[in-house]
Formats: sequence, C-alpha cells, structure tokens
Amino acid sequence: MGSALTTIGLPVALGIIMFGLGLSLTVGDFARVAKQPRAVIIALLCQLVLLPVVCFGLVLAFRLPPVLAVGMMMLAASPGGTTANLYSHLFRGDIALNISLTAVNSVIAVVTLPVITNFAIAWFRPFDDQLGMQWSKVLEVFAIVLLPVALGMLVRRWKPRFAEGMDKPVRVASVIILAVVIAGAVASNWQLLVDNVAALALITVLFCLISLAVGYVVPRMLHVARPQAVACSFEIGIHNATLAIVIAQTVFGSMELSLPAAVYGVLMFFIAFAFGFLIRGRAASSDDTQEEQAEAVVS
Repeated sequence: MGSALTTIGLPVALGIIMFGLGLSLTVGDFARVAKQPRAVIIALLCQLVLLPVVCFGLVLAFRLPPVLAVGMMMLAASPGGTTANLYSHLFRGDIALNISLTAVNSVIAVVTLPVITNFAIAWFRPFDDQLGMQWSKVLEVFAIVLLPVALGMLVRRWKPRFAEGMDKPVRVASVIILAVVIAGAVASNWQLLVDNVAALALITVLFCLISLAVGYVVPRMLHVARPQAVACSFEIGIHNATLAIVIAQTVFGSMELSLPAAVYGVLMFFIAFAFGFLIRGRAASSDDTQEEQAEAVVS
C-alpha cells in the first residue's frame, strides 16, 4: 500500500502541482524576464551556482552518508517551489517576478538537476552499480517537470476562463493528494525516517536559512529593490522538495535518497514564515529610520 502510494501517488501529485503552475502561466511570464533581467540573473546565479556550492560545503562539513549527501545535492538542484508565490504575497514581494522565476527555473532545472545529481553521484558514490543519471532518466525528469506545465499553459491559452476557474480547485486537490501521499510514505517508512531525522534536521534547517538569506541579501547588496529581493528570497529559499522526492523514489527507486527533501519539505514552511517576519521587521525599522532622518533634515 505504502509503495503504491509513493510510486503512483507522488508522480500524480507532482503532475497536478505542475499542471496547476501551468494554469497560472502565460508566454508573457517568460517574456517578462527580459524586462527585469537584473533581478532574474542575480536570482538564477544564486539558485543554480551559489546554492549547490553552499550545499556541497554543508554536506562535507556534516559528513553525511553518501546516499543522504546525494539527496541533499538533489534538493539544492531542485527549482523553486510554487509555495514561494504564496510567501511572496504574504510578505509583499514581487509576485510577478516569482512566477517568472518559477517558470524559467523549472525549464532550466531539466538540464541542471541531472548535471548536479550526476556530479554528486560521481563524488559520493552511493550506488555501487550506478554511474549516474542516464539519458533515459533525464527524459523522465523532463516528462515529470515540463509536460504537465506545458499542458496547463495550453489549457490556459485555449480555455482561459476554464483555467481561471480551475486554478483554485487544482491547488486544493494537489495539497490534499500530496498530504495523503506523504502521510502514507512516512507511515510505511517510519523507522527509516526516525533513524535519519536527527542527522538531517540541523543541516536542512541551516540550508533553508542560508538559501533564504542569500536570496534576500545578495540582490539587496546589488541594489535590487526590496519587493524583488523578497521574491528572490522565497524563490531561492523554498525548493521544490516534492520534485526531489519524486525523482529519488520513482527515477532512482530509493526512499533513503528522498529523506533530505522529506525532512526539508516539512521544516521549510516554518523557517520561511519566521524569515518573512524577520525581513518585514527589518524593512519597517529601516522605514522608520528614513522617516526620522527626513524629519531631522526638515527641522
């Protein structure tokens, strides 16, 4: 029952999530990237280059077992999750930029995720019989990530009113299915999760915090406006853990490989929420300081 839930349920849940993402996208979301190249390039460099390097350093520092090390690197290589849009909305980020980043990132991940995963497998050698992610598996990643998004975008183009009406039900359905599937997977692999959660809790919390901080601080240092920096922060900090879990369990057939993403997937919601309040508090205090300085100049 548990294995059927994960082998069938997880890809279905991810497919619905990615289809839902497609329903909210238009070709204009990709074109918008050209209008905000600075924020997009900075965010993508942080996501695709800086974070895998940071994650690699953390994995070496924590001396994780090879399978868990590859699982962490696969998580780092995953694109931003659709939940980033919700957090951006809550904490006054640029949601349009979030949507564009998620769209572009999901396309790029079809190439970068297998490349980073292959590097990790070659470095840590967790599987004796496997050299890496072969082309057939890269095609599986392509099918898992892009086909449902493309289908959603086509539905939006041909039936815009239907897509608008289905947007909320699809989101609700994806959350319910995902919750049921994850609950089933946790129940059937409870002991494996318990045995590894202590080893993974600290590194996943640190990785999430660093991801969020990098996504906010680096764009701000490079003079990106605050709403765009907030969007970058959540896009970079909230990885698509579901995608990493699906690839680990369906493409590689390894529950253990999916553990870092599973632990991260639970903890990131709380960390991202706390981080959102932290940067909102900093923004409020900086606004107060600017007002005081303006008053001082006037007086």
